[in-house]
Amino acid sequence: MASKQLVNNLAKVGRCGQNWLAPLTAVRNNSSRSDIDKVTHTGQVFDKDDYRNVRFVNAKRYVNENWGIKMIEDVPPIESTERVVFCDGGDGPLGHPKVYINLDAPGSHTCGYCGLRFVKKDDHHH
Repeated sequence: MASKQLVNNLAKVGRCGQNWLAPLTAVRNNSSRSDIDKVTHTGQVFDKDDYRNVRFVNAKRYVNENWGIKMIEDVPPIESTERVVFCDGGDGPLGHPKVYINLDAPGSHTCGYCGLRFVKKDDHHH
């Protein structure tokens, strides 16, 4: 009995199927929305015809502009006089496993976990 009622209800939805597509066509036709075209930090951007845009018909799509990789670039490299340094991400248990970074080669060296950069400070003996 319950399955027959469910089938009847689905049949009713199928008959008026044009209405459930209306929000998607509204997004397709409204190409002037800049919030739909914003690219996320993972490079995700939906095509105008993508069915997932229906989620943003009645709401603005928010994209966080503070990408972690951009924020870590604002931190200046940490200078050290040692040849080998370690990075644990700081903050104790909120950090990451300790990794050792060799600073013998010139330039800055990046931690593979958190992106912090380390550079060997030149020792000039006068």
